[in-house]
Amino acid sequence: MSSPVLEHAAETAATLPHLFTLVGAMLIVCFYVGKLIKKTTLPSLIGYMLVGALFGPSFKQFGMELFTEPVLNSLSFVTQVALGFVAFSIGSELSMKSLKRLGSGIVWIIFVESFSAFFLVTGLVYAVTKDLPMALIFGSMAPASAPAGTVAIIQEYKASGSLTQALYAVVGFDDGLAIIIFGFAAAISKSLLLAETPGHVSEGFFHMLKAPTVEVLLSIGVGVVLGFVLSQLVRFIKNSRDMLIVVFGIVTLGTGLSMMWHLSLILTNMVIGFFLINTRREALVHKVAAPLLEIMPLTFVLFFCLAGVHLQLAALPSLGIIGIVYILGRSGGLIGGARLGATFGHVENKIKKYVGLGILSQAGVAIGLALIVSAEFAGLGAVTDGVSHGSVIGTKVITTITATCIVFEIIGPILAKYALGKAGELNKATR
Repeated sequence: MSSPVLEHAAETAATLPHLFTLVGAMLIVCFYVGKLIKKTTLPSLIGYMLVGALFGPSFKQFGMELFTEPVLNSLSFVTQVALGFVAFSIGSELSMKSLKRLGSGIVWIIFVESFSAFFLVTGLVYAVTKDLPMALIFGSMAPASAPAGTVAIIQEYKASGSLTQALYAVVGFDDGLAIIIFGFAAAISKSLLLAETPGHVSEGFFHMLKAPTVEVLLSIGVGVVLGFVLSQLVRFIKNSRDMLIVVFGIVTLGTGLSMMWHLSLILTNMVIGFFLINTRREALVHKVAAPLLEIMPLTFVLFFCLAGVHLQLAALPSLGIIGIVYILGRSGGLIGGARLGATFGHVENKIKKYVGLGILSQAGVAIGLALIVSAEFAGLGAVTDGVSHGSVIGTKVITTITATCIVFEIIGPILAKYALGKAGELNKATR
């Protein structure tokens, strides 16, 4: 009689050839489709996502579903590692020297765009639903961004300049703020639901804030420790090949610890890069980043192909009025809020005009937060027709956020490229 371990090993061995064949074929197809898409002036990553969507669940009725659930589970680590490298590359661009040049304006932009999106979406969803807990949850989803789309555009077109630096800072820091906003909003919503749940006693507002606060603080702490380790190790490395091995190891370690301890892998890895660039000479940091830039294009092909697979196009018809309100409210809040914050912060005109267009991408973090709501709100609140208020909110949030992320993942990179182009920061040779 075979043991479960042997059965699992045999199943894995049977799956691996299919997995390698699929990944190899998709890499080549995505690369050339991306090249074709770029000729239309759209970013290559739109092509990568189209290929992923074509061979994902969205087209399974036509027998084209090559990326089945078991295959996606086997490849889930690719998305996590890619996000780790994206976050590290953001952090390694955020030197205090460059941030000081941007001035306090960057802080104004981050806070005003995040809270504008939160309050605008909350108000609009409440106006439509008259459901305050639901409105607060949708509002708290709005500030969360997907930095991979913005960073991919910056690197694909070798963008440089003050708007590029501002975008690095905003997409890097606003995820940390988004987690805190979500923590507060979720705590208030949960208190409101518990108040209408028979027999439940509220844990207290501040007790419910403990988890997001600890998540942010621990993410920063782990990032500082690993950043210190990396900054010491790179002092003794001479060639770029060895540098890549060490950086890859540290970023993968940071990603693994974040997943294990339920931390923000984006914040952890961003802090690693941030610590490095602000404690070591600029020449050494460039030496660390150079080999990383060589593998980032490969990472982006895999990441956005898998992102395309996860785009459930069938969810688009379920957008409904809440989905439309969410898209309009989030877009207006981020773009208008960024412009307002830039005005308060007295930043240069091109940043004020275009920074909001570069931060619209949304994906993994928002969907992750939606899953948390679904799990933690189930069974809470008044029961109508056998379904609790909290369960209704969880279902509505997951359905709507999944559908709206499709829209933001497509238009986000396109608008980021447009913004950088209008600001004159795209490298002409890469257009």
